[in-house]
Amino acid sequence: MSDRGGKPEGAVRSLLRAMRSRNYRLFFAGQLVSLIGTWMAQVAMSWLVYQLTGSKLLLGTVAFASQIPGFILGPWVGVMVDRWNLRRTLVITQTLSMLQAFTVAGLTLAGVISTGQIVALALVLGVINAFDMPARQSFVVHIVEKREDLANAIALNSTMFNASRLVGPTVASLVLVGLREFLPSYSIFLRLGLCFLANGVSFIAVIIALLAMHLALQGNGRRKSGALGELREGWRYAFGSLPIRMLLINLAIISLMGTPYTVLLPVFAQDVLHGKEGTLGMLTASIGCGAFAGGLRLAARKSVLGLSKWIAIGATMMGVSLIAFSLSRTLWLSVPVLACAGFGMITQMASSNTVIQTIVEDDKRGRVMALYGMAFLGMMPLGSLMAGYLAERIGAPMTVALGGVVCIVAGLRFWSMLPQLREHIMPIYEQRGILTPVAAGLQQAQSQEE
Repeated sequence: MSDRGGKPEGAVRSLLRAMRSRNYRLFFAGQLVSLIGTWMAQVAMSWLVYQLTGSKLLLGTVAFASQIPGFILGPWVGVMVDRWNLRRTLVITQTLSMLQAFTVAGLTLAGVISTGQIVALALVLGVINAFDMPARQSFVVHIVEKREDLANAIALNSTMFNASRLVGPTVASLVLVGLREFLPSYSIFLRLGLCFLANGVSFIAVIIALLAMHLALQGNGRRKSGALGELREGWRYAFGSLPIRMLLINLAIISLMGTPYTVLLPVFAQDVLHGKEGTLGMLTASIGCGAFAGGLRLAARKSVLGLSKWIAIGATMMGVSLIAFSLSRTLWLSVPVLACAGFGMITQMASSNTVIQTIVEDDKRGRVMALYGMAFLGMMPLGSLMAGYLAERIGAPMTVALGGVVCIVAGLRFWSMLPQLREHIMPIYEQRGILTPVAAGLQQAQSQEE
C-alpha cells in the first residue's frame, strides 16, 4: 500500500524510524548541535582568510591543510578503527576538536591570528578528523537497534548534516552582519571570534550524548596478521569488490572536481556577486537547503533497492547546477542553482555511503569507511588546492564550470555501469535478507524503470 494513502503521522514515523533507537536519538541530537557550530566556524574561517589575504590560492591552501591528513592517514586509521572502542575514540576526537576550536577563537578574539596559525590549526583539525570520520561512520551501525533501519539512519545523518549547513551559516551571518550594523565599533576579529567560540561550545553537546549512551561497544582486538597485514587485507577486499571499487572511484572523482567549488564561495560572494558576509552566508545556506531536501528524500525511502541509479542522477544534477552557477551574475539565480547543486551532491554521496554500508562485511567496516573517507574528504584537499590554483589563472567561474563538466561525465559513466553493478550487489542483498518478497517485487519494478 502506498504511503500516500496512510496517515501523516505514519509517514513521519517511517521517515524517522531510526529514531526508535535511544542511542541514535542521542547521537543525532548531539551531532546536530555540534555541526551547527562547525558550519558557523567554516563560514567565518572562509571570510577571515579572504579578508586577511585576498588570495584565492590561500583559500584552497587552508582547505587542503584541513583535509589532506584524511587522505594520507586514511588506510592506517581504518585498521585502528577496526580494533578500537568506537565510543571512546569519538569522545577523544570530539574533545580534541573542541580544544582546537577554542584555540582558534582565542587567537581571533585577541586579534593576533595569522595565516600561518590558520594553516597550522587547519592541519591539526585535519589529523583529528582523519580518525573521527571513519569511527563515526562505523559507529552508526552499532547504535541503530534494527539493521533494516540502517539506510534510514544514514539518510537522517545526511539530513542532519545539511540542516546544520542551513542553520549554521544563517546564524553566522546574523552574528557577522548584525554586530556590524548595530555595534559598528565591534571589529571584524571580534565578530568572527564569536563564531569560532560558539563552535567550541557546541562540541560539548555531542560529548555529553556519547557519554549518555547505554552500550558495551568494544574493539575486536584482532592482531592475527599485524597492522600491515590488516591494511593489505582491507585494500584487497575493497578494490576486489566491483561495487565498492566503482562507488569509491566515482565518489573520489566528484570530490576532487565537484565539491571544491565551496572554497571559492567567498570569491563569488565578493567579486562576482559584489556582496559581503551576508551574501556568503546565503550562498552557503542555499547549498544546505538543497542538500537538506535531498537527505529528507533519501530518508523517506523504505528500501535501498534502486538507490544506485540516484548516484548517477545526483552527480549529473550537481554538474549541471555548477555550470549554471558559474554563469550566474545575480544572487537571485545563484541561490536556487546552488540549492540544486546541494541536492545533487548529497544524493550522490549519501546514496554511495548507504550502498557501501549495506554490502560491506562488519569486520572490515572501519577500513572500508576509512577508504570512503579518503575518497570523500581525502580528495577534497587536492581539489581545493587545484581549484585555488586554477581560479588565480582562469577565474573562479571557469574553474567551477570545469568541475561541473567532470561531474556530468562521471554521472553518465556510472549510469552506463548500473546493470553490471546490480549483478554483483543483488546476491549480497539476497544473502543478507534484504530482498524480501515485497522488496524483490519493488526491485523488479525499479529495474524496469532504469
